[in-house]
Amino acid sequence: GGSVKTVKMPEGEKTRQWKQEEEQQQQKEEEKEGLIEFYSSYQELFQFFCSNTTIHGAIRLVCSKKNKMKTAFWSVLFFLTFGLMYWQFGILYREYFSYPVNLNLNLNSDRLTFPAVTLCTLNPYRYSAIRKKLDELDQITHQTLLDLYDYNMSLVRSEWSTQKRSSRSLLHQVQRHPLRRQKRDNLVNLPENSPSVDKNDWKIGFVLCSENNKDCFHQAYSSGVDAVREWYSFHYINILAQMPDAKALDESDFENFIYACRFNEATCNKANYTHFHHPLYGNCYTFNDNSSSLWTSSMPGINNGLSLVVRTEQNDFIPLLSTVTGARVMVHDQNEPAFMDDGGFNVRPGIETSISMRKEMTVRLGGSYSDCTEDGSDVPVQNLYSSRYTEQVCIRSCFQLNMVERCGCAYYFYPLPAGAEYCDYTKHVAWGYCYYKLLAEFKADVLGCFHKCRKPCKMTEYQLSAGYSHWPSAVSEDWVFYMLSQQNKYNITSKRNGVAKVNIFFEEWNYKTNGESPAFTVVTLLSQLGNQWSLWFGSSVLSVMELAELILDFIAITFILALRWFRSRRKQFPTGPLPNSHDNAAFQDEVPSLGAPHRFTVEAVVTMLPSYNSLEPHGPSKDGEVGHE
Repeated sequence: GGSVKTVKMPEGEKTRQWKQEEEQQQQKEEEKEGLIEFYSSYQELFQFFCSNTTIHGAIRLVCSKKNKMKTAFWSVLFFLTFGLMYWQFGILYREYFSYPVNLNLNLNSDRLTFPAVTLCTLNPYRYSAIRKKLDELDQITHQTLLDLYDYNMSLVRSEWSTQKRSSRSLLHQVQRHPLRRQKRDNLVNLPENSPSVDKNDWKIGFVLCSENNKDCFHQAYSSGVDAVREWYSFHYINILAQMPDAKALDESDFENFIYACRFNEATCNKANYTHFHHPLYGNCYTFNDNSSSLWTSSMPGINNGLSLVVRTEQNDFIPLLSTVTGARVMVHDQNEPAFMDDGGFNVRPGIETSISMRKEMTVRLGGSYSDCTEDGSDVPVQNLYSSRYTEQVCIRSCFQLNMVERCGCAYYFYPLPAGAEYCDYTKHVAWGYCYYKLLAEFKADVLGCFHKCRKPCKMTEYQLSAGYSHWPSAVSEDWVFYMLSQQNKYNITSKRNGVAKVNIFFEEWNYKTNGESPAFTVVTLLSQLGNQWSLWFGSSVLSVMELAELILDFIAITFILALRWFRSRRKQFPTGPLPNSHDNAAFQDEVPSLGAPHRFTVEAVVTMLPSYNSLEPHGPSKDGEVGHE
């Protein structure tokens, strides 16, 4: 037998050789790296991020890992700061999505367009088309007041004394809706002839019942004046609704109502006004409503506005509808209806009323910033007026549409919808009951009109202030009334209460615009978020990208580990059928022949290299020799 002798290498040389082999192996592995490399564990990813990120405080989580107390302290501090920063982020996002606005106030100096001015006689007129029925209604009212209050109303018109009997249809309707007295709630159980019941303890009103008289609505008033006016107005509206053509009431008497009209020291003409009839305020005239030739004011002051001399004496009017004398004035924008009940005010007889105006425009932001509407096209209410959208136009249209739907007819004070007709108790017996019931629901917003009708995004308002003085004065009234009689066929019997003067003008040349602008834009949001990020972590946009990269790497590692786990589970539990006894028998039958080549599957098991000491011979041997037989 032969023998192989090996020389034992020094310990240092073995270590050096082992390190060289290790470096070569590592170099080969580095040369095999691909374009994208993922970390092998979450710990490696976290350590790399904390050691290389520009976010302040992150490196403290790994550099002090030998000191567990410091690591715990910086971990709590880091995540607490992170939570506080995102709490501030939440506040900023909540403020941004609340869509706050800034109010911008601007003062503009320019030639001002003079507004539209509507002037009404304040009392309805006895139009010839309905004069006979109004006289009959006055006779019935005269008898009613005599029965209730023992008051004998003076008969002004001579025709009343010649008429012996009222119209049967009108009398029947008035008897169906009579004016009556009833005791107050706290005296309802006392008999009528009780000495404890005084005539002042009664309420007066009228009863409106449904068509089958199963339900009734009691319209009662504590004031007899209000009750008589409301009861008379109810029957008066029915008389107006019976007119087949509303143009029969269009009896304009401009010269007999307005004695003088001047704007900017120039006389007005018929092209400067339009006329319409109001059921309670009579003849109304709107100045400067023609969009083709609007008045403009280049200077403020009383001499650069509208000046009117109007008649306030009441001849041939209806005293039971209105208990005041004078005229009613309203200032509004062009292409807007004049709602005299809302924005008008009265002009006193024998008084010069000077009204100064200040124009104010409001422009709101729509969309997410407010619920205003640009032109009303997105409001679920049909506009019944031939004018542009306003909130009051929408509210009245909403009520009228509900009136037609619920009561089967339209209220006379508002425009008539297509295919509908005005309410008249000769055709619609119980419309009064339906109207007052619907009005109570409307005021309580049961109909939802106040929610449906939104404010316009752009609107113009006029702030008014008035001053009063006697006109004409005691020393000048003689020649003033004489000149009026010569120019306008003046025939007023009461000079002091027969006329009034109105001056309407701009107080100043400037007008105010209230606008809105977004208080929190996207740029503002990003700026605030950046401020918070810099405050808590002292970082920049690139630091945010590093954090995004960390999240993406975390997702990638999670996906890779899940894929490995799934593959290992498939190897451990194969999805094919388990072998049974028949398979074993078949396997034993298929014995390969002796001459067939055999194939074996070799599995390599990688184990850790033994330590250097384990390579040394355990048995005694000669120095530097290993014997083999």
